[in-house]
Amino acid sequence: MTTHVAPNDLSHVIEADRAHQWHHLMNHKPFESVDPRIIVEGKGLRVWDAKGKEHLDAVSGGLWTVNVGYGRERIANAVRDQLMQMCFFSNSLGTIPGATFSEMLIDKMPGMSRVYYASSGSEANEKAFKMVRQIAHKVHGGRKTKILYRERDYHGSTLATMSAGGQWERKAQYGPFAPDFVEVPHCLEYRAQWDCENYGERAADAIEEVILREGPDTVGALCLEPVTAGGGVITPPEGYWQRVQEICRKYDVLLHIDEVVCGLGRTGTWFGYQQYGIEPDFVTMAKGVASGYAAISCMVTTEKVFEMFKSEPGAPLDYFRDISTFGGCTAGPAAAIENMKIIEEENLLENTNAMHERLMGNLATLMEKHRVIGDIRGKGLFCGAELVADRITKEPAAEAKVQAVVGDCMAQGVIIGATNRSLPGFNNTLCFSPALIASADDIDEITDAVDGALTRVFGQH
Repeated sequence: MTTHVAPNDLSHVIEADRAHQWHHLMNHKPFESVDPRIIVEGKGLRVWDAKGKEHLDAVSGGLWTVNVGYGRERIANAVRDQLMQMCFFSNSLGTIPGATFSEMLIDKMPGMSRVYYASSGSEANEKAFKMVRQIAHKVHGGRKTKILYRERDYHGSTLATMSAGGQWERKAQYGPFAPDFVEVPHCLEYRAQWDCENYGERAADAIEEVILREGPDTVGALCLEPVTAGGGVITPPEGYWQRVQEICRKYDVLLHIDEVVCGLGRTGTWFGYQQYGIEPDFVTMAKGVASGYAAISCMVTTEKVFEMFKSEPGAPLDYFRDISTFGGCTAGPAAAIENMKIIEEENLLENTNAMHERLMGNLATLMEKHRVIGDIRGKGLFCGAELVADRITKEPAAEAKVQAVVGDCMAQGVIIGATNRSLPGFNNTLCFSPALIASADDIDEITDAVDGALTRVFGQH
């Protein structure tokens, strides 16, 4: 039975949502007394809910995803046209958009050469983990199976990617986890773990200490976000990434960069790792690859890694024996092609860098006015403001108050984010990631809303 819902009456949709949808990262108890919010339309940076209220989306769909903004007809048309010509075939065979986008993508990633398609960031990271494990058996006699990950980083929601997750509230109650995933310390200088000069190098040296403790002949890879996202929008200190690269090469540890959030322009370069001049062995990406217009993720690697999987052409177990069903869907690469063209044609990398300056400048002004802001940090249109109860002790602001700021902004018609179910006691960072098309007026509207919210929630300081 098909139910027609008039545009001005979405009561049935709201009740269907309440009765049947299981939302992400959401406690559903409140929906027994309040309506779930339904988003019905988007254009540019603006979205409208079922009640007709307009919001400025400062979180790109809630998850750092809609990089080029809503309502891009050329992407929708490209996807429709491609689906009518050839919608899907297992990626054991090739397709035109798959081959075309892989060439375009590699052109933006000097040193990389091969693209493996999947449908989510979690899945892309799993592919890299499996490759590391297979290389351990093929090349290192089964020894180098351990994969290092960093406290506060996030790599996905499957059991394997949670095993490599440094956000303990996301992992609680889901164990036991996969073996041979080992944590290294975070690199947030604002929450310094060492009292020293050259903090970035010291934080990287902590990774070497873990490698030596575990045994270099047991460690196969290191998986890091270029800028930590949900763990607090952490930009690594000066010297960190250069030292990380040296350590990986010293101990023959493959470097896996998780660009699921940072990729496709979010930080002001095509990829976040390109901010730091490093040369990874694996790069994974999802979210902004098609700006949410289709589901797509990519695991990209070097020719050196690729060659390891065809050393014995006749051997039945030599190649990468993996498949992703929807890695064969052509909608993803078709959307990704147009998405990349839009970023280039509209100079959105340049705009992202310009709007970064505006956003960080505005946040600095708010920091002068509101003592509850302890630190501001970020790259491109990927910024955060950590809220504290006391600037001297750096005691984190109460999570309920941080969420109250988010709620106040929502009431004003501006959607911002905050670290959520990340680390006990440290879900205290406001998150800002508007689409790369944001204007100076958009940035000002976002920070004006935060200004009012901080005053109402914490009082005037």
